[in-house]
Amino acid sequence: MRLILVGCEYAGTTTLAEEIVKWRDKVMGPPTPLGIVTYHDHFTPPWFGHWDEIPDDDLKKYMELGPALKEMFTRYQFAYHLSPQLYRDSDHILVGFHIEEAVYAPLYYGYGKAGEYGDRESMARSIEKEIIEQGPDTVIVHVKASADVIRKRMDESPHERGVIQEDDIEHILERFAYHYGHSLLRYRFELDTTESTVEETMCEFVEKYEPLISDRDRLRMQARALLHPELFQKD
Repeated sequence: MRLILVGCEYAGTTTLAEEIVKWRDKVMGPPTPLGIVTYHDHFTPPWFGHWDEIPDDDLKKYMELGPALKEMFTRYQFAYHLSPQLYRDSDHILVGFHIEEAVYAPLYYGYGKAGEYGDRESMARSIEKEIIEQGPDTVIVHVKASADVIRKRMDESPHERGVIQEDDIEHILERFAYHYGHSLLRYRFELDTTESTVEETMCEFVEKYEPLISDRDRLRMQARALLHPELFQKD
């Protein structure tokens, strides 16, 4: 399965990715090769994913780098995650990726604005052309929530390494919607978590994703059901 989950911080992209992995493991089986990262969520420092494996002192040094070096590093991040090596894996699930960068970099990291070197809007469309070449069955999912709910979640459960500022929420929501709407990726849908539980959102994901499942993954699902019918027995 090839997915890109995008949306404002606190909308629920990482939570959804974790639930999708559980569902994928049940209906398709664990990824191959075994032991690979279940999903990639490390494109916006100082956030989640591999950033948690970096010592605090090293992370502090990175965050003190100037915009030019940060811009260079993130370009290498994208190049690696677009490599044929990763698209040969049975699954390639990305959280945020190029659209998250296009929204946050001009706002918070000092680079990527329109018309300047490393323009992240232009780069986003270029990356999507490469995605279409590498994984034409890739599905982009826009996970959204109302500004009031984002603020509520931000207040009640603040992230240790948060990115967004409260005053920017409306602007950020608009920019994610813009980039989702202008994406070149053909297969797509939206999920609104404003009033939905995690379970309800996951059910909606499965319902909307089902028509977009690739032939390759349908064969995986059929094989899984034949080999492990006990997993699909209803209580």
